[in-house]
Amino acid sequence: MTSKRTDTGATDTEQTGKKATGRKASGTEATGTNATGTNPTGIKAKGWAHSFPVSGGVHAGRRWTRRQLESFPWTADEPETVDAVVLAVSELLTNAHIHAHSDAHLILTWDGDCLHVSVHDEDPTLPRQRSPRAGETSGRGVGIVRMLADTMEMRCQRHGKTVSACFRPARAGRPDAG
Repeated sequence: MTSKRTDTGATDTEQTGKKATGRKASGTEATGTNATGTNPTGIKAKGWAHSFPVSGGVHAGRRWTRRQLESFPWTADEPETVDAVVLAVSELLTNAHIHAHSDAHLILTWDGDCLHVSVHDEDPTLPRQRSPRAGETSGRGVGIVRMLADTMEMRCQRHGKTVSACFRPARAGRPDAG
């Protein structure tokens, strides 16, 4: 696999593109190969995917994300990064449920440098950053994710949109960082 992201239109699709069984997709590691079956770039990624229904999906998404992150050695030394990722997941899932009125498909991909958090929903309308007034209870999600993540991007797709954020832990460059 040479891409860091996959089309999240299919429910519970693993990073390798194989259909997962059940509601949860297990983690998978993939190494990029070319047409000859060799890996000239050394790209290696580990990822998970899961779909979260509108009903109860945000709380489940936070718990699921925290569990997946426990597999990386850097998380023990960087609880602030873990908390930032979990908060961003919460905001992105909330946006998908409230604004798109859609189930949300979450993909976490670790490429050795960046943890990519991608959420796909069925509404092609891109979110916009708002400036809510004091006392308003919504309108801060995009701003929160932009503040927490190293980068953020939004893409319209054939069936909805995907919003992605990248988190680069300080330990990512070290060999024992996972």
